[in-house]
Amino acid sequence: MDKNTVLVAGVIIYKESRGKRRWFIVKQDKDDGWEIPKVIVRKVESSVRAVIRMMGEQGGMTIKVLEEAGRAGGVTTVNGKTFPQRHVFYLAVQKSSEGEVLGFEEYDWLYYAQAVRKLGSKRERAMIKAARKELNDWLKKKAKNKQTK
Repeated sequence: MDKNTVLVAGVIIYKESRGKRRWFIVKQDKDDGWEIPKVIVRKVESSVRAVIRMMGEQGGMTIKVLEEAGRAGGVTTVNGKTFPQRHVFYLAVQKSSEGEVLGFEEYDWLYYAQAVRKLGSKRERAMIKAARKELNDWLKKKAKNKQTK
């Protein structure tokens, strides 16, 4: 990857509660729309490590990254300069909640259909859809492996 490319990692987190699956979405600030949590990856860290760090620091939770959900490209402008940008989205499960969610203006745990409707970006709606498919495939594979053991 080009040294001027900005790498952004997003994480699509779900949790199971009383047999129901909910998805985590956020508002970065009050004027922004609802989105998947994202972070700029530091030069010395992996994109997986970046999302784990972000959710620990800002989300007050421990997550386990399961699979990559998708990738996207684009551009961003910083101080009047345009840079190529790459997004990598991961599917993760919430392992534990350690405290308050402090790093986001607002957050919500929603059922899949509600989350899709609230997400403002077509790209992010496509990513949560891909993550849900990846999760269903992952769970089927896990169940199949248990049966063969």
